[in-house]
Amino acid sequence: MPNWRVVARRKKNFAHKAVEYSSLALMLPAGTFSGYLIGYWLDRQFGTTWLRILLLILGSAGGFIELIRQILRDSRDDDA
Repeated sequence: MPNWRVVARRKKNFAHKAVEYSSLALMLPAGTFSGYLIGYWLDRQFGTTWLRILLLILGSAGGFIELIRQILRDSRDDDA
């Protein structure tokens, strides 16, 4: 039976890291764009003008938070 802790701590090769970082490159604009679209739709529904800006900021912040989490995970994996 394999030791799952050892299997989970394997070093990631270049291709695996490239796929992870390219998904992050798509996640930042996708979060921003989806936040804006949801805010735009809510503004149309409620007759407001500030929700699209708020959700645009929240979508951007979510993308940056995920980017920082991934960088911290990778730096922790490199130290181990």
